[in-house]
Amino acid sequence: MECLPQHTGGGGMRRRALLQAFALAPLLAASAELLAMPAQRVLRLGAPKATPRRVFAAGPPAAVLIAAVAPDRLLGWPMKVSPDALAQLPASLRTLPVVGRLAGRGSTVSLERLLSMQPDLVLDAGDFDANYRDGAERVWKQTAIPFELIAGRLPDHPAQLRYVGRLLGVPARGEALAKAAEAQLALVREVLAARPPASRPTVYYGRGSDGLESGLSGSINTEVIEFCGGRNVAASAGSGGLARVSFEQLLAWDPDVILTQDAGFAARAVQDPRWRALRAVREGRLHCAPVLPFGWLDGPPGINRLPGLPWLLSKLHPGAAPALAPAALRARLAALHLLLWGQPLPADIARHLDTRS
Repeated sequence: MECLPQHTGGGGMRRRALLQAFALAPLLAASAELLAMPAQRVLRLGAPKATPRRVFAAGPPAAVLIAAVAPDRLLGWPMKVSPDALAQLPASLRTLPVVGRLAGRGSTVSLERLLSMQPDLVLDAGDFDANYRDGAERVWKQTAIPFELIAGRLPDHPAQLRYVGRLLGVPARGEALAKAAEAQLALVREVLAARPPASRPTVYYGRGSDGLESGLSGSINTEVIEFCGGRNVAASAGSGGLARVSFEQLLAWDPDVILTQDAGFAARAVQDPRWRALRAVREGRLHCAPVLPFGWLDGPPGINRLPGLPWLLSKLHPGAAPALAPAALRARLAALHLLLWGQPLPADIARHLDTRS
């Protein structure tokens, strides 16, 4: 906070400075209370006049974040959500319209449409690079709608949840979710402390119906894999986002573990002689992550990945900690799913939570 300028004379100037200080005091106090995250991980543009009641999610990670922290504040979905996913969410979220997205290159909502919805706040979460910051500033300058961009990599999630809980007037809810996030991050640290980098498995993440799209080094789409101690074989192909992979390249990598979120691809791969040329497929280490209500590895890369952390640890480092034993893992994930979404863990997911699935 900057100090007020000091003047040796001019009562009018001193009076104006004091009036400005009093006018700004509520905003500055609110900012001080909210800044539980490092300032360099939050971009605040403007401030709502009161606790936001109508929040526009700029992209899928922000929508998932709001849906978990304060579901009654979400104006609508920036993406289509399947009926199966909606069934795993609170009733207030099941009838929300698809309103489009602002974040990234795939923006589908005009600023005129955004203004017509009269949000109290636009919230974006996830990547915090210059493109996203520039986009947030552009929307704010053109609409005057307060805009918050909050970093959302995996280590950010506890602070992110606390911050949004305070921002939306539900600090106890944000705190409960933040503690749950901290527990999953602590489990990762515990497991990896006993796993030297050289002993960790090589991993390929197969996206799409043919399994031949993957995330390069540094991709947010493969962050959960690298975070859990998997050595992403596609990282050797370069850095950035997503890329197509040739099957010949995949054969050369021959990873220890293959992951996917596409159940159709997983079922076909275990029967396909070409895919069975890979050790991971032949030896039963092709694992399909759950996707309800949102992807446990990706899709979107938001707080929905928190259940994916213990699940993935159990696949990459089976038996590494008592918490990864089947019964303990089921109990942990059931509690986390209930906390996040207010619904029991789907029975078909619970049945397959063992080291062989």
